[in-house]
Amino acid sequence: MAVPRCLTIATSDSGGGAGIQADLKAFAAAGCHGTSALVALTAQNTVAVTAVHELPPGFVREQLEAVFADIGVDAAKTGMLFSRASIETVADFLEGRGVPLVVDPVMVASSGAKLLQDGAVETLVTRLFPLATVVTPNLMEARALAGREGSRRELAEVINALGAPAVVVTGGHGDDAVDHLFDGREHHEIPVERHAVAATHGAGCTHSATLAAHLARGDSLLDAARAATAAASAAVAHGLVELGAGEGPVDVLNVKGA
Repeated sequence: MAVPRCLTIATSDSGGGAGIQADLKAFAAAGCHGTSALVALTAQNTVAVTAVHELPPGFVREQLEAVFADIGVDAAKTGMLFSRASIETVADFLEGRGVPLVVDPVMVASSGAKLLQDGAVETLVTRLFPLATVVTPNLMEARALAGREGSRRELAEVINALGAPAVVVTGGHGDDAVDHLFDGREHHEIPVERHAVAATHGAGCTHSATLAAHLARGDSLLDAARAATAAASAAVAHGLVELGAGEGPVDVLNVKGA
């Protein structure tokens, strides 16, 4: 295929900053054709998530079948999956397909809103992590998944032991500005250029979507992780601080410079 095909399985952000919207922009910026399967809709802006509407599992599966049957998928990513039922539906469909998969364990929005139900965390770990090529938690998500404090290196090893073949603990939070990749054998630290810009909404989605896009292009995991780090950092640097009263959306397409 001349154009790599990349699928996001996630949730809509009505404010356009994160979720499906951020993923599709990141896919385009990385030179991929983006497709989507929505598991939920949010009423959301830069300040808050005011409502979540979960889509029926059968409809989620219909979307996945439609994309795989006709267009095809070179790599996929998951974002906010919200519930145990949605996670099980996605895992049941992807199992055995061998598609490179980035699992972004979205648990809490930048506004503080809870995006993954308590009972769904165990299902995410037991059903989806083993299917992943790489799992990409931020520091707070990594601590929650590991059930402990620790360095990014230590947390990555714990999450790997939970069943994730490889882990990137991203570097947008904490004292050390570094993405830490553990591939199950070797540790790699990828420096992160931080920017004092109040526009980080969608940075995690942009990172994981870019990583998936580069896997779809045939890059190695390390090269894809490095590209994801660079894209997420640049998206924050060009972030749209003038939009909304909270953290503005990142801008992976640099629309202001176009």
